[in-house]
Amino acid sequence: MASLALTTSVNLGFRSPTTVNHRLSTKQSPAFNLHRSNGPQHLRLPSLKLKSPIRNPIFTVKASAAAVPAKPDAPAPAPIPWQGAAMKPLIASIATGVILWFVPVPEGVSKNAWQLLAIFLATIVGIITQPLPLGAVALLGLGACVLTKTLTFAAAFSAFGDPIPWLIALAFFFARGFIKTGLGNRIAYQFVKLFGSSSLGLGYSLVFSEALLAPAIPSVSARAGGIFLPLVKSLCVACGSNVGDGTEHKLGSWLMLTCFQTSVISSSMFLTAMAANPLSANLTFNTIKQTIGWTDWAVAAIVPGIVSLIVVPLILYVIYPPTVKSSPDAPKLAKEKLEKMGPMTKNEIIMAGTLLLTVGLWIFGGMLNVDAVTAAILGLSVLLITGVVTWKECLGEAVAWDTLTWFAALIAMAGYLNKYGLISWFSQTVVKFVGGLGLQCGAAHIGAMFTAFLSVASALGTPPLFGAMVLAFLSNLMGGLTHYGIGSAPVFYGANYVPLAKWWGYGFLISVVNIIIWLGVGGVWWKFIGLW
Repeated sequence: MASLALTTSVNLGFRSPTTVNHRLSTKQSPAFNLHRSNGPQHLRLPSLKLKSPIRNPIFTVKASAAAVPAKPDAPAPAPIPWQGAAMKPLIASIATGVILWFVPVPEGVSKNAWQLLAIFLATIVGIITQPLPLGAVALLGLGACVLTKTLTFAAAFSAFGDPIPWLIALAFFFARGFIKTGLGNRIAYQFVKLFGSSSLGLGYSLVFSEALLAPAIPSVSARAGGIFLPLVKSLCVACGSNVGDGTEHKLGSWLMLTCFQTSVISSSMFLTAMAANPLSANLTFNTIKQTIGWTDWAVAAIVPGIVSLIVVPLILYVIYPPTVKSSPDAPKLAKEKLEKMGPMTKNEIIMAGTLLLTVGLWIFGGMLNVDAVTAAILGLSVLLITGVVTWKECLGEAVAWDTLTWFAALIAMAGYLNKYGLISWFSQTVVKFVGGLGLQCGAAHIGAMFTAFLSVASALGTPPLFGAMVLAFLSNLMGGLTHYGIGSAPVFYGANYVPLAKWWGYGFLISVVNIIIWLGVGGVWWKFIGLW
């Protein structure tokens, strides 16, 4: 790229007139030169001479075009990342629905029921692979139901008036105040201060403080990531157990694995301890017309749950022991944290009182004719009025609204699958096959087809409410198998204290232990309370 350099030379001369007539001089007029030469480029123009009676200005203008190095091109702007769906999971989800849609409808099944099953399973695949957030996937499923006339708009969105999705959303709002005020941390530190002088005691203090918070915080991810992971990591560091320097086994490996496996157990113990539990309760009602209330769930789970909370840390302490058996620094650290927090604030006191009120109504609400959702609304109302939680914060709880959406969508589709007779057809078909094998379906995994498995278990002779309870409990306990099976798994595994192979191996072992406890000790307890 060339630029043009313009150089001017200006000489101004004034001479007096030689005559009174002011005749024009015949002398040379000023030169105007624009010349060109090699090297730097010069252009030369003919001289132009002007004469004035008063002055003789001489202008010399030289212009050159010199070659200069070209400037490098400006870097291209970074491409805007794709904000839409992950295409491979989206294609897998759509393909599932399309293939099943065009499969010939089996005898005994209506066309509407089969088409709804295709959309339902496509939605389930989308929820598993997550091309979009869960709520968005569920909304697409509802849209497909309405677009294909499989369901009316009123039917597709009918479950948004169901109390169960709202119960879990309200519990998320409630949990916001619990974490915001610091009450959850205070309770955990108090347990560590009292019982954390030994490694085993420290583990139990964290286990039971997490179980105590479980009814009030329905997101196991929030409990793990928001409260206990920061606490556990600080305790490990205080005891000299760090990631990457060979000291993981001092305390961190055992403590991380213990806290994770017991979070799975505490999620099984209360209706509001895990986001999927109310869905199991709702599907139970839709299938067998029996209600699982908050108290019903807690009473049935409390004995096997407490036994598991005691046994599992002890088993891990034996087979995956920490090398540090005492932790004198843990109570000291907890005491320092409590001193730093100071006395309970006004908001903490309000939060504690509201917690007692809400949980009390969940337990004794049946006597007062107050259901669980009404109790949660009352508790949230107190928090909003006192400013412990603001409505803006509630609106910002994206997980709550996302959960509300996909819960309602699945409840609606599953309910209409049952209403269209597909679940009845499925259970009868499976019973004809399974009945000849003499097997029972009580330990089947719960997933999208909870209703189908419950129907099969009932048809095989399992007491319906008992079968529903077992399936609901096991749906949580199986989350301990992998590093992604439940919300707390990636949180604790991501701390990098436990290798993946050991995580899976011990996960399988503890899952077997939990099944033995819950079906053994739990079975005896359930017989005692008349569940079967």
